[in-house]
Amino acid sequence: MSENIESQANPQPDYVVVGSGAGGGPVAANLAKAGHKVLLLEAGGDSEDFNYQVPCFHGLATEDKAQQWNFFVRHYEDEQRQQRDTKFVKDEDGIWYPRAGTLGGCTAHNAMITVYPHNSDWDKIADLTGDPSWRSDNMRKYFERLEKCQYVGKTPRNLLLRLIGFLLRVIRMESANPSRHGFNGWLTTNEANPKLVLRDLKLLEIIYSAAREALSEHVGSPLARFETHFDPNDWRVAQKSPEGLAFTPLATSNGQRTGTREYIRAVQQQFPDNLIVKLNALVTKVLFDDENRAIGVEYLDGKHLYRADPNANGGAGAMHQKVLVNKEVILSGGAFNTPQLLKLSGIGPKDELERFGIKVRVNLPGVGENLQDRYEVCVVTEVKSNFALLKDATFTAPLEGQQGDPCFVEWQTSRSGVYTTNGALLGIIKKSKKENADPDLYIFGVPGFFKGYYPGYSKALQQYKNIFTWAILKAHTRNTAGYVRLKSSDPLDRPEINFRYFDEGSDTTGDDLDSVVNGVEFVRRMNEHISNIDKQELIPGPQVSTREQIKEFIKSEAWGHHASCTCRIGLSDDPMAVLDSNFRVYGTKNLRVVDASVFPRIPGFFIVTAIYMISEKASDAILVDA
Repeated sequence: MSENIESQANPQPDYVVVGSGAGGGPVAANLAKAGHKVLLLEAGGDSEDFNYQVPCFHGLATEDKAQQWNFFVRHYEDEQRQQRDTKFVKDEDGIWYPRAGTLGGCTAHNAMITVYPHNSDWDKIADLTGDPSWRSDNMRKYFERLEKCQYVGKTPRNLLLRLIGFLLRVIRMESANPSRHGFNGWLTTNEANPKLVLRDLKLLEIIYSAAREALSEHVGSPLARFETHFDPNDWRVAQKSPEGLAFTPLATSNGQRTGTREYIRAVQQQFPDNLIVKLNALVTKVLFDDENRAIGVEYLDGKHLYRADPNANGGAGAMHQKVLVNKEVILSGGAFNTPQLLKLSGIGPKDELERFGIKVRVNLPGVGENLQDRYEVCVVTEVKSNFALLKDATFTAPLEGQQGDPCFVEWQTSRSGVYTTNGALLGIIKKSKKENADPDLYIFGVPGFFKGYYPGYSKALQQYKNIFTWAILKAHTRNTAGYVRLKSSDPLDRPEINFRYFDEGSDTTGDDLDSVVNGVEFVRRMNEHISNIDKQELIPGPQVSTREQIKEFIKSEAWGHHASCTCRIGLSDDPMAVLDSNFRVYGTKNLRVVDASVFPRIPGFFIVTAIYMISEKASDAILVDA
């Protein structure tokens, strides 16, 4: 790579935003809409092929070399425990953790699930910081601002229902929009069409049996009300945080994926002089003046530079560039790359920086620590014959000049059918233990084979049409002992990442493990009540029967994909806090972090909605100081 450093961006931008994912993309767009000059730097390119567009191809998107970034993480320090995981990749010494290097970040390959966090997630931050703007009632306005809900009508079309709804609101003294959904935002949300299940009687039997079992365990009555329509994002549901059945909301528009990328491009088209997007720009360092004021960044200009990229070229031909800013630098690289970039810029644990010869600018020991994630496992069941819903599906895009399978033709011509979904047909929100304040298990069913992420996993999703998977997601995990640490001072290197699962981490009481076991046992009870279908459990399998055996299975096979909390918000007297409640990095000026790393504790079930919300909040905080 060239060592010449050239200055770019003329005129000089007000803000530089590093990373275009769920945190950085909306911030950049919002600041541009407010009239400021914004340079958005994205390390990857821009992918808009069918793997991106078709919701059901999200598995293919994670393994699309045009956009994938491959991290390999460890779950344990102990080598023997680590290698028990069937997903362990020996040559990489870790478990594959898919990330995206493309415009939109991981919103370009995620499963589009858009589920509202718990109110307690926000209230705990307010309690921790003493900042009332984090209270859940106030945070809801950011969800309303960003959402464009298309699955809940503002008012029923039927005159009688409108009248009944009006009278109920008067009696209860409710607002005209008691659901507190947003209808004019930038993120379109929909639900998968539940009528799809009617195309497959076998699938209908599985879903019906699951719902019946859930209701028999008193899971569902609060959500199964007329007003909320099994909607986990309804404000009335959020206030009570009940258990229940749910149709899972998705970030789709007209049958295809939508998200940060579309918002960026729309604002760029509307305000071309305000929002400049620079692709293939890998930021290597934040620049400061003598008073620790962020004044710009250095970056490498070139494709396939970072070693997480499967096409990485070692930086061949990359040009060193520098850009200065008028106001602020905003880091939104995510839970792995933001702490790496801070450390490369001299902000982090003193001992770690000195070990790699990096000049210490601010000794912040919390940078890269406190890494958290969900625990996820699956119960996979084989049935005797293929699901009718999948009989015409190949789960692949057609080659150029070809028509594609019947499911693809249906998607392309009418934006309908199975390809408009992410595969998740029903969600069950449940407490793993009765004494829990909030539900902590999200269980959803998918026709197909899924046991977690490993290289080539998307081929298994395509291959099997007679397999059903229940995915069990454990939220509000207690373990905070993971870390992201430098391997070297080379900005092209991936960092060292270890989540330190279960008892190797900070959850020494085993509460997380017990909760996941309870989830597996609940799913097995659901499967037992499917009486009209020949079936056989493949994973964990009949050989895993006792509670202790289930625990060992979970410790070996659990995974996650919502990495977060590595630059956490906290009070200034907390030595492990990295940010104040307005996202400002302690010990610096004009430098903020806005991404999944900011949370003190991992929020809700699916983290992307929470990140979108803090991105909106951060936009307001930045504009106050503009």
